[in-house]
Parts: sequence; C-alpha cells; structure tokens
Amino acid sequence: MKLKEIAHLRTGDKGNACNICVIPYDEKDYPLIKERLTAERVAEYYQDICRGTVTRYEIDTLCAVNFVLTKALGGGVTRSLCQDRHGKSLGMALAEMEL
Repeated sequence: MKLKEIAHLRTGDKGNACNICVIPYDEKDYPLIKERLTAERVAEYYQDICRGTVTRYEIDTLCAVNFVLTKALGGGVTRSLCQDRHGKSLGMALAEMEL
C-alpha cells in the first residue's frame, strides 16, 4: 500500500529546510504510519536530495508526524536553482512511498 492511500501530506519550506507533515485520513492508521515511516526510511528515500539530517516529530494529539529535512532545497528559495524551490513536490513524492 502506498502512503497516499491512507494519508495526506502538507509541505513547506524554511530556508534550505523542507517540512513534510503526514496526516492519516483515519486516526486508526496513525500507529501504522508511526511504525513504518521512520526518519531513517525517509532519509534513505531522499538520499539524493537531502544533504543534511531528517528529523521526525510525532504529534500524537493530531495523529500526525512531521519531518524536517535540512539542506534539502538547494540553498533555499532565493538561492536555489531547483525548479521546486519550496519543496512542494517532495511531499507528493513521499506520498508514493510503499508502506
């Protein structure tokens, strides 16, 4: 099953860091997301893009996990030569991950 089948994602940027929040459609899928969507797995998934760290934050009160990928946007909005300087497509790419 792909992540997009059980969750939606919101993505944003802060300088050269990309923020990806994963929120399940149904709260019953939150434990599965916490179990299978680790920071290590996300780091491996983005190994060709993310030059820094991947940190996962669990937001149990919202049944969501938030990932911060540092050094992932080619320098940030005003410095990057990437077409997606805000990192919006990175969330869509993660949605395709097989759980």
